[in-house]
Amino acid sequence: MNITANVVTYQLKRAFTISRGSRTEAEVLQVTVEKNGSVGIGECSPTGRYGESFDSVMEQIESLQGTDFDRATLLHLLPPGAARNALDCALWQLEEPNFPANFDLPEAITTAMTVSIASPQEMAEETRQYITQGATLIKVKLNADLVFERLQAVRTEAPDAIVIVDANEAWGSLDIPETIKHIAPLNIAMIEQPLPAGEDDALTEISSPIPLCADESCHTADDVTNLIGKYQMVNIKLDKTGGLTGAFELERKARENGMQIMVGCMLGSSIAMRAGLPIAAHAVLVDLDGAALIKDDIENGLTYENGQIALR
Repeated sequence: MNITANVVTYQLKRAFTISRGSRTEAEVLQVTVEKNGSVGIGECSPTGRYGESFDSVMEQIESLQGTDFDRATLLHLLPPGAARNALDCALWQLEEPNFPANFDLPEAITTAMTVSIASPQEMAEETRQYITQGATLIKVKLNADLVFERLQAVRTEAPDAIVIVDANEAWGSLDIPETIKHIAPLNIAMIEQPLPAGEDDALTEISSPIPLCADESCHTADDVTNLIGKYQMVNIKLDKTGGLTGAFELERKARENGMQIMVGCMLGSSIAMRAGLPIAAHAVLVDLDGAALIKDDIENGLTYENGQIALR
């Protein structure tokens, strides 16, 4: 088995701003695994929020050079995270020649289109562009400032769309019940990770009319038990689960505990977005627009049209 890994940088179509900062490019690690004449490619996004760097992830990948392993073995060789994700997804492609089509995917999957943090006017304009392009699901990034004003601006431009909110752990300074009560009339379908991971026990005391979704608080199936009573949904991201293999296990555990499934992504190319499609095919909410936010996707990348990922 031969493994190669390279850092690839994609320029974004516009600045991407969340509560933790702003970016104008997406830097990813693309990994190729060659075995017995077959080749698989995976992609990951090392995340500082989870204690990862490109150097640390590259070191994990290089530690397996010359080792013969499969997806089952890999679960014991590396911990969940970006490195295992890239290798796991490369192995899925290598071991399953028709991946991901062999999962009987639908003709199209509706994906959220992400509006990043800016002034209410700028967020309204970005929403208007998405709606003009046919989007029906809008994901709004927020911090603790101008929550209602920003959401109202988005809703005005998207009166008929499904609108979901991603606070990225930024609402710790807010009165969460009052904030939810204030924005509920805007018909918000879901709120993602309002409080920091590790500080979200307060959610057990909240009866929210809007479903709450765990993101930073949920990495693997082992986290599910601690989410009960706080969240009604989990956001499955392959860079957190350590690949599609771990994602299936998280999906199973979450469903067993009555939670709904969302699938999300980091910024990246269609290599990363395709790997999440088997989970997306049965998810309530899908946020796999990462490849639509970069300027130059890979050749033969996914097709985004009318707010959907066209698969046939």
